[in-house]
Amino acid sequence: MTYLELSAWFVGAAVVAAIVLSVVSGRHRAHLGAVAVTVVVLFILTAVFDTVMIATSLFHYSADHLLGVHIGLAPLEDFAYPLAGAVLLPTLWAALRARRRAHDDVRTADEDPS
Repeated sequence: MTYLELSAWFVGAAVVAAIVLSVVSGRHRAHLGAVAVTVVVLFILTAVFDTVMIATSLFHYSADHLLGVHIGLAPLEDFAYPLAGAVLLPTLWAALRARRRAHDDVRTADEDPS
């Protein structure tokens, strides 16, 4: 399995989970602008720090399993993980917020004596 295939599975799973969580959370969804800014920031951080870590020989990749496109020294496949995190985590956060609000609404209704 190549790094690209592994990355595709990882991002695919994150996207499917994000879609399911979006459906479950209803009207409480992650803000797309915030997700986009997060992706840009994480990509910049990944490019910088992966380049530093690869340059200092903390780790390396087998060239046989890489696509061959690099940003700095970081292979393109390395950017799948921050992308998956930036897609999945805000959606998870919104779903958990929606669940908590629903729980609080039920608890408030139960406590209301009228």
